[in-house]
Amino acid sequence: MLDGTWMLLYTTASDVLSILQASQLPFLKVGQIFQKFECKGDSDEGIVSNVVRWSVPGVLQDDDGATLTVTAKFYAVSPRNIALEFQEAAVGSIMLSEEFQGLIAPALLPRTYLNLQVLQFIRGFTAKFPLQRREANASRRPPLGLLYYISFVDNTMFIGRALGSGGIFIFSKTQPLQSY
Repeated sequence: MLDGTWMLLYTTASDVLSILQASQLPFLKVGQIFQKFECKGDSDEGIVSNVVRWSVPGVLQDDDGATLTVTAKFYAVSPRNIALEFQEAAVGSIMLSEEFQGLIAPALLPRTYLNLQVLQFIRGFTAKFPLQRREANASRRPPLGLLYYISFVDNTMFIGRALGSGGIFIFSKTQPLQSY
């Protein structure tokens, strides 16, 4: 049932609320937040990607100028609990605003090879950061705060709570993401 892309509708989780509050800064705009579950076979384990779309007004495209993705492995520890093992955070999918592209490579002047190389580098840029992992020999019991309780899930809605931090999440099923 978890397999697919879910859009965040509501949360009380402090880590996510701090991202949303950053949108109050004049130089940052936070867009939609998603969770994408890719289940292996029987859905007891797989990969979950937490995707935050964001922008810097005037520099990046308005609604989804860049993407922050935090990837974790997940596995079921009981019928209603999944454990997360965070793997990597990445910033990428950068889409520059028309105005900023015009500064780098003005349309009225001939675009040089260097201008185009700079634009291509920025568009293809991805920064990846490994996240703390458990020891390979450790038990399958995750550290506190990495358990997720599934209160309700069907084909359209997913309600859960992070155990340890106590944040509640409400998601609705959505179309697959174009890129992240």
